[in-house]
Amino acid sequence: MDKRIPAELVEEGNAFYVSEAHIQMRAVDGRFQRLRKLAVWVLLGMFYAFPWLRWDGRQAVLFDLPARKFYVFGLNFWPQDFVFLSMLLIIAGMSLFFFTALAGRLWCGYACPQTVWTEVFVWIEQWTEGDRNSRLKLDASPWNRRKIMRRGTRHALWIVFALWTGFTFVGFFSPIRTLAAEGPLGWSGWETFWLLFYAIATWGNAGFLREQVCKYMCPYARFQSAMFDRDTLIIAYDPLRGEPRGPRKRGLDSVLARARGLLPKAVADAWVTDAVRRERAAAADAAPARTRHAPEDLGDCIDCTLCVQVCPTGIDIRNGLQYECIACGACIDACDGVMDKIGYPRGLIRYASQNAVDGKPTRVLRPRIILYAALLLTLLGGFAWGVSNRSTLIAEVLRDRNALYRETADSVENDYLLKIANKTMQPQRYRIALVAPDGIALRGAPVEVRADAEEMVSTPITAASGGPVTGRRNVRFIIVAGDGNRVEVDSTFFGPSP
Repeated sequence: MDKRIPAELVEEGNAFYVSEAHIQMRAVDGRFQRLRKLAVWVLLGMFYAFPWLRWDGRQAVLFDLPARKFYVFGLNFWPQDFVFLSMLLIIAGMSLFFFTALAGRLWCGYACPQTVWTEVFVWIEQWTEGDRNSRLKLDASPWNRRKIMRRGTRHALWIVFALWTGFTFVGFFSPIRTLAAEGPLGWSGWETFWLLFYAIATWGNAGFLREQVCKYMCPYARFQSAMFDRDTLIIAYDPLRGEPRGPRKRGLDSVLARARGLLPKAVADAWVTDAVRRERAAAADAAPARTRHAPEDLGDCIDCTLCVQVCPTGIDIRNGLQYECIACGACIDACDGVMDKIGYPRGLIRYASQNAVDGKPTRVLRPRIILYAALLLTLLGGFAWGVSNRSTLIAEVLRDRNALYRETADSVENDYLLKIANKTMQPQRYRIALVAPDGIALRGAPVEVRADAEEMVSTPITAASGGPVTGRRNVRFIIVAGDGNRVEVDSTFFGPSP
């Protein structure tokens, strides 16, 4: 059988793999980009600062895996509290459903680690190699001393930042001040491995793969459409207003802007409308015959392609919503800047629902949004209540396995081993009481046990009956901590068979 690939399958558009050039984004300023920068500073600030903060004499955020304890700003979580981790994962998933159904891929555009770290790597690239045109020229130029210096500086800064990221990541699991004091020679093999692994992953994903992670590796891009509807806010281009596209005469933009600023609004609007009509007619006459449109048919899009040049995934939003779009808003800022210059209203590209673009009303409060919001608020309330009311005491009562019971002259005795774990950060004293029938009581009562902070203690205790007891009796041990926490543990008391 001929296993050669048919020629028609490797034509443009049908290839199994299409090699993509490195996307060089144009820098853009605007309200959404300022919001993204703020998100980057806040999120990375928390990531790099939290391990260095101190709380009650220890690292504020530390996930101590060998001890199986997590410390988060004065709260300590033991393995028995991992139900809260499950709740956090459920809350994260529900939040993703809610915000995606409401406003699209906000997570991808503003808070995803891939987006956040890529933004920093792009800043470093722009600082070392210049603006977009300079970087494109550098890409096309032969290797020389200047290119080697610029590329070498870029990669050196990338590597330093990636290593710092890896060091901070390990610092969440090993005390970061100890790591810094010991230096690389004092680190364990696992600490060194994870530092290098996370650094290489950061360097590769944010420096080289970038948009490829969003387009090919992230599963969210593939199933986002399942959470969208026609009322979901998305990055949308208005084709009714923008099409057909066409260039504008140079110099008209400044005249329009000045007219709007100097003339009364009614006069300026009429003058600008007439000027735009004349300019569109001139542009249509200058266009080739095959693309010429009637003057009144020329849309607001001047086909400057800035929306494509600023896109981190390299798509053209004018072709409609695509799964590669991460809703970063860069194209909105670029287009708004162009509209301001030529005197047109903003919003040719904007956050809007599909219904709004089609001229139909948009419903924000719809059944799925209400359902997601109700579930999310319930989960958040349950999580907050559970964390604030969780027990700081773990108690377990084990019967003596060597003897079921022991008979004396006037009573029956059962031996137990009481295990108490103090989950608080302070020493505690615990009072043990027994609720049982037939006069069964603890020998040597009252019984008290002391446990240091985060200590687990084991104490043998004996329960004895006030007289002859036969058969099995249900008993309950009550452990009360000095801070008021209370735990009840059910057990059994055995006597001779009747």
